[in-house]
Amino acid sequence: MLMPMDPEERLARELDWNLLRTFVVIARAKSLTEAAEILRLKQPTLSSALKRLEDRIGKRLVDRSPGRFELTAAGQVLAREAVEIHGSILRLGTQLRDVTDEVKGHVKIAMASHVISPLFDGALTDFHATHPHATLSIDVSASRYAVENVTSRHASLAVCLVHNRSPKLRYRRLFQEYFGFFCGPTHPLFGKENLSMADLAGHSSVSFVTDQMDDALRPVTLMRAEAHLNDRVVGTSAHLEEVRRMIISGLGIGPLPIHVVRRDLEDGQLWQLPPYENMRKIDVYVVWNPKAELNRAEQAFLDILIDRIDTTDITERTYR
Repeated sequence: MLMPMDPEERLARELDWNLLRTFVVIARAKSLTEAAEILRLKQPTLSSALKRLEDRIGKRLVDRSPGRFELTAAGQVLAREAVEIHGSILRLGTQLRDVTDEVKGHVKIAMASHVISPLFDGALTDFHATHPHATLSIDVSASRYAVENVTSRHASLAVCLVHNRSPKLRYRRLFQEYFGFFCGPTHPLFGKENLSMADLAGHSSVSFVTDQMDDALRPVTLMRAEAHLNDRVVGTSAHLEEVRRMIISGLGIGPLPIHVVRRDLEDGQLWQLPPYENMRKIDVYVVWNPKAELNRAEQAFLDILIDRIDTTDITERTYR
């Protein structure tokens, strides 16, 4: 006589993995209409797939009503797990391919914009010299998306700012950088010396989307408050190059890492403003997922990078 299966075992055996993939898209979309467009399906077909998944799970996953589209508590739990499962399946082909090959795997790095680190560049040099048949790609995005890509296993590792640490991930400080305030050539403070913080009061500003009290650039937010800049931020971006563009174009005063824009200062594109001392220090981290089954190329690059971090004093990894 066959023993009855536990509900968990039955779910694992009978769950359609394609439904999970579909739900990942639904969870990220703002409506079933948008999800259907992404998947190139008709909305009734997508609604039917969602209903089948809800019936299989035994829980309502999406709260839908006129003007409302939100994941339920069960939907949020399933979305988190489904993202990891989907990432693992995507990586399976690469892992199998690398079983018998020389180190020829691909390393996908999720990178915050305009990271300048000689230590990281040296790790790239060492990796290519040691494993010339391996390939590598660097995708630039906002730090929070970089972390999401590591969590979902769509990226081998991330180099980015970190605000809230996830217990599912590992973090190692790569370097520290100091932020200062800058303005462009058309700004009324450009070229003026011996300024004080009081001279910045009331001026418009531009900044990063993470320049918030509850986000990774909180120290910069505090510095902006101390300068009494205008509360209205006239321009924001997740990319350093675009914040720099807005500052040079005269939209307002903005924060930038000092070591990154040193050439702009020399070329007269930017002018540094107070504070000239006690500037805010920001940490940039390497982030990876210990649950991800890294291919040999990914593991080799991570080992090289962590070894360089461990053997380089933090003073040499602090850029002023």
